[in-house]
This record gives sequence, C-alpha cells and structure tokens, in this order.
Amino acid sequence: MSQATESKKVVVNDLVKLMKEYPIIGTVDMENMPTPQLQNMRAQLRDTVVIKMTKRRLILRALEEAEKTKKGIKDLEKNLKGMPALLFTKDNPFKLFKTLQKNKSTAPAKAGQTAPNDIKVTAGPTPFAPGPIIGELGALGIKAGIDNGKVAIKEDKIVAKEGETISQELAAILARLKIEPMEIGLDLTATYEDGTIFTKEVLHIDEDEFMQKIENGARWAFNLAMESGFPTPVTVERMVAKAFNEAKGLALETNILTDITALDVLAKAERQASSLSSQLDIKPVEKQEKPKETPEEEPKEEVKEETKKVEEKKEEPKPEVKDETPEAKKVSEENQDTKGGQ
Repeated sequence: MSQATESKKVVVNDLVKLMKEYPIIGTVDMENMPTPQLQNMRAQLRDTVVIKMTKRRLILRALEEAEKTKKGIKDLEKNLKGMPALLFTKDNPFKLFKTLQKNKSTAPAKAGQTAPNDIKVTAGPTPFAPGPIIGELGALGIKAGIDNGKVAIKEDKIVAKEGETISQELAAILARLKIEPMEIGLDLTATYEDGTIFTKEVLHIDEDEFMQKIENGARWAFNLAMESGFPTPVTVERMVAKAFNEAKGLALETNILTDITALDVLAKAERQASSLSSQLDIKPVEKQEKPKETPEEEPKEEVKEETKKVEEKKEEPKPEVKDETPEAKKVSEENQDTKGGQ
C-alpha cells in the first residue's frame, strides 16, 4: 500500500470518527471564501464547530462508511456543492445556520463564479446616459429605455439562476449596476440530524414570518375552540361571557322578565308602543288641568255695616252709678219691701 493511499485512508477514518462523535453533520460550500475570512470564522466557531476540508471523493467514501451506523447520512452527498467541506457540531442546526448567515458579507461577482442564488436586476432608473449600455443590457435580456435623459430598466429580470456560471459580460454589467450577488462566508448547504436531512431552504427561517405563523396558528386554534364549544384555560372565560350574552339576547327577544332584562324589556315595549302610535297616527291624550279655585267673595257692604253697628253697641259705655244719699237709699229699700209684700 502506497503512502498516498494510506494517508487518504487516515483522512477517511478521521471523518468517520467525527461523524460518529457528533450528532449534527453539515455540508459547507467553501468556494469564493477568502483565506482571511476563513481563518476569522474558524476562530469564532472554534469552541462549538469542527470544520474539515478535503477532496470530494474522500468525503463520499466517508459518508458511505458512516452509513453503516448512521442511516440516511449518505444523502448528504446530494448537497456537496462548489468546494465542499464537512462541519461537525453539537449545536442546534438552525442556530448554527443563523450564526453563519450573520457573519457573511457581500462581494461583486467575478467571471466563472457560480451564482449562489438567483441573481435579479430590478426595474428602475440608472445613472447611465444613453449610449452603448442599452445594447449591452439588451444582450443579457434586460429591457431598457430612456427616462428623463437617463437609461432606465423597464422590468425585473433574473439574469442568472442559482448554480449557473456567471459570464464575463454579466459580471461587468452587475459591477456597473453596483449589484453584489456573491456572499463571502461559510455557506451551509445542508445538515444531518437523527436520520433527517435539513436543506438550506429549511434552515433559512425568516423569524418575523415564523412568529407571524405562530400567532396565526394560535388565533385559528382559539377561534376553532370557541366555535366548537371546547373549553380550555384560554377560552373558558370567553365562552361563559358568550353564553351569558346569548342567553340575555334570547330573553330580550322573547320578552322574558328577569332582574337583568326587566329594564331593557320595558324600554323595548315603550319603543314599540311609540312606533305603533306613530304608524296609526294616534295622538297622546292631553292631561286635563284642574280648575283654579276662585277666591271667596268679599262680604257685602251691608254686612260690614251691621257688623260695625254690633261692634259699636258693644262699645257703648255703661251708665255711671252715682252714690245714693242715705235718704234715697232708705226710700229705695221701702219700695223694695212694698213690692215684696204685694
């Protein structure tokens, strides 16, 4: 066995050992990754991630060997893109993908590079004056025209799909339009965990959109529980309130008097009576006022005069009684005796 063959066997064995040791294995595209950025990324992930770079053929051999103990891991070979490498970690794959995405930066495209994603030129104005640029854009299928003395792109156009090679002409136009489609950083294309392959599309989660979906799910579940009458700690209070309102509405509709509905039922009856009265043109009965009491008539003048005479008689002075002389007194007594003898 040659030394080269032995060294390849050692590399494969090391990869298989790491696959058995770590629960999460990822495939990474290292293409267009400058050495300084790679060293910086290794330093940041040193405590949680192990990155191994080798030839594609050796990675495939390691995946075939690891398939004996980790079923489904061989499917990672479908995600070996560009300049592949393997990544080993115990962290959550979604958290790892988010970390790698945050550490990426954009860069202009170069001829011969592979488009990491669909590259799109959007409609809008450009800083270019009319000239050959219109023909160059047209050659790439980009519709352009003149607007306010400047070249303007008329509609959106995908000029390169993911995985396609970027031509020299396209790289030049993208640079002039200041479009930087390339990403500098570790491109995690897929991960393996417990027999499941998570592709890049699955790992890339829009957190705002994800939270919106959770909120929508919670709202739909709540509405379903309310409509089906399914009591839960979240719905029971609302269900009791709903039942109360429905019972009250039924009582009002059927004019059932209760402590809660009495005032509403009476008010409803009054409204109905008022409406019926207006339809039949019935005028309300006016209340009759009591006659005002007439003051007593003043007594006539004659009565007043008689009263005055009576009062004057009452006020007449009594005759003065003069002191009788002894002789007169004697005569008076004799007169009285004589009257008594008769």
